[in-house]
Formats: sequence, C-alpha cells, structure tokens
Amino acid sequence: MLETILELARTVSGAGEAEAVLLEALCQAAEKEWTSRLRQGVTPEDCGSAFPCAAAFTAAANLEAGRGGNAVASFQAGDVSVEGRGGADCAALAEALRQTAERLMAPFAQEADFAFRRVRG
Repeated sequence: MLETILELARTVSGAGEAEAVLLEALCQAAEKEWTSRLRQGVTPEDCGSAFPCAAAFTAAANLEAGRGGNAVASFQAGDVSVEGRGGADCAALAEALRQTAERLMAPFAQEADFAFRRVRG
C-alpha cells in the first residue's frame, strides 16, 4: 500500500526528485498515523481508496508545511515577474489537505483531537 500512497502523494504535492526521500518518509509516517487511528476491527483495506488517499493527503500536507518556510513570495527579473505561494498560503493549503484527509477517514477512524475528561458532579 505504501507505493500507492507515495504515488498519490507525488501527484498531490508535485514533489520533485529532490524531495523524494522526504516524501517517502512522510508517507510512511502518515500510513502509520492513520493505521493507529482506525476504529477497532477496521483495517486499512476495509477503508477502500479512502485510506491511501488520506495518507497521501496527510503526507502532502506535511511536505507543504515544510516548504512554507522556504517559499518565495515573488521576484522580478527584467520583464519577467514570478509569484509563488507565501508562508500563509502554504499553511492554508496544508490545512486544507489535512481537513480533506480527516473527512475521507471520518467513517473509519477515531477523532484525532478527542479528549474525555472526568467532571465532578
């Protein structure tokens, strides 16, 4: 399944050869993260295409977040002007990818941010 996740993440992120090793590590981490969040009795295979897509979106989000600090907002050379994504744009894209992954896995996974606290009554 890792190969499928990696291929999807390459497509979503537009990662180049220079980012290949990092992207593969991020895909492995995303696969483990989503596997650990699956509801009891649910396997990655039970999720169909949602699991590899969610893992790929998570890996792409983490890659994009890492790119955020290195993004060039804009530059100009003579008559040519190039505008890229700034740090805020990278963060927004990363968050959108994470939210999409959460929606894909909602039927299969436990909530990431759920906390149960005892309340005195």
